[in-house]
Amino acid sequence: MNSIITHPENDVATDVVFVKTIPGLGVFELRPIDMENDIPLIHNWVNRDYAVYWEMNGFSVEEVKNTYYNILEKTQVYIGVFNKEVAFLLECYDPQNDIVGKYYESQKGDKGMHILVAPSEKVIPNFTWNIFTVILDFIFSDSKSQRIVVEPDARNHKIHLLNKRAGFVFQHVLELPHKKAHLEFCTREDYYKALQSV
Repeated sequence: MNSIITHPENDVATDVVFVKTIPGLGVFELRPIDMENDIPLIHNWVNRDYAVYWEMNGFSVEEVKNTYYNILEKTQVYIGVFNKEVAFLLECYDPQNDIVGKYYESQKGDKGMHILVAPSEKVIPNFTWNIFTVILDFIFSDSKSQRIVVEPDARNHKIHLLNKRAGFVFQHVLELPHKKAHLEFCTREDYYKALQSV
């Protein structure tokens, strides 16, 4: 089953930056965050129990909006859409401009990411995994992205399993000011190799 990836840069009528079609499942799209329309939805997500590692439980809509205005100063934030429904949030950043960059030897071509999947209305098998492949395909579609760096909360066992499946290699535990985290790397080769064994 081959997925189809397209880059809609020639379509001036859309702000979609990446499209991946997975036969039998549907169409995933990535677009920049729309602060006015997306923040109320993101506020809903980050105030749910499953998003505890996002560290915004109890935030008001205004606090979430202000947080994202601050994040946007040095991070690209995208909304993931699945079959025309908002399905996930992606933050892409340069680790050298982030606190994690002070805790490991960053390299040119490193790209950091944070993802938050929408609460599921209905269970779709392997849905989060498919979102993960959309995100990694998107990041690695940029030839300047050589390695993806993640630092998930050490307690977040679900994301550790997902990272491992995608080819991320655990380095060591980081003692960040706000959390104990796993430092993990994934090169393009690691990811493509992992895809062959899925």
